[in-house]
Amino acid sequence: MKIIIPMAGIGSRLKPHTLTIPKPLTKIAGKPIVQRLVEDIASVLNQKIDEVCFIIGLNFPKDTEERLQNIAKSLHTKGSIVIQKEALGTAHAIYQAKASLKGPCVVAFADTLFKADFTLNADADGAVWVKKVADPSAYGVIKLENGIITDFIEKPVKFVSDLAIIGIYYFKKGEDLRTEIEYLLENNITEKGEFQLTNALENLKQKGAKFVPGEVSDWMDCGNKTITIKTNSSVLQYAQKDQIDLVDKSVVLENSKIIQPCYIGKNVVLKDSTIGPNVSLGMNSVIVNSKINNSLIQEEVHISNVKLTDSMIGNKVSYNGNFTTVSLGDFSVLE
Repeated sequence: MKIIIPMAGIGSRLKPHTLTIPKPLTKIAGKPIVQRLVEDIASVLNQKIDEVCFIIGLNFPKDTEERLQNIAKSLHTKGSIVIQKEALGTAHAIYQAKASLKGPCVVAFADTLFKADFTLNADADGAVWVKKVADPSAYGVIKLENGIITDFIEKPVKFVSDLAIIGIYYFKKGEDLRTEIEYLLENNITEKGEFQLTNALENLKQKGAKFVPGEVSDWMDCGNKTITIKTNSSVLQYAQKDQIDLVDKSVVLENSKIIQPCYIGKNVVLKDSTIGPNVSLGMNSVIVNSKINNSLIQEEVHISNVKLTDSMIGNKVSYNGNFTTVSLGDFSVLE
């Protein structure tokens, strides 16, 4: 089994956090989003992963490939990396991994996490991960008949289904998907100027491929600051439910307390502070005289004299709540 991860988007809705780090490498509860996604997929597949192929953007930071290779190594599998030079749609992105589109594979776009208890039917021609949503008009959706997907509809104006496609797909024969995408590219078949995966899926279905749904119990998006913080809280709550302690033993508490669930990384010092609930705080950070809850804070930060909630703070930030002088870059927000 191979896992194909398109992740070349610039993550504009999550700026300024994505100005220096690609969105899929943003850490939630101590792990990059893309690593959590691959681990979740592997748990559902419950079979050997032969390769993880990451599709990245042209101007990603220099250390991106090394970090992605380390994620593949942590799963004891081969990592391969290809570059999408132009953003020409979902099908075009997947096609950059054409050399890996052979045999059974999963394609997963790296801006979402999920929880699921279903077992993938490897005998099906394909599967599409879906989640019931209240307003399906904002998503691609599927229609079902006798457990088989009959239609793929992109952002329906009228109600046809409440099963939204979350961006994760299984294909029994990756080469069949590659052939259909090649057809789209060679014949310049686009929608709104882009080559769409849903067109390739529809062509496969018309040729007799049977797709089944894989319904997930929770779908956690990482599109913008607000929903990424919500996803961080959900991940922490799942860890607490599974009795997983995410507070490193090296954490120093000086007249401070931690209200679970929280992730606290290595070599963190807390002085006269209360942290939690629902806080991720990266390693090598120092928090002084502060109260922080429901927030996602990255590594090597120094924070003092603040009361924060629903906040997201990047790496190497120095933030004193008693500031009188500031240096703020593009997309910075103080509220």
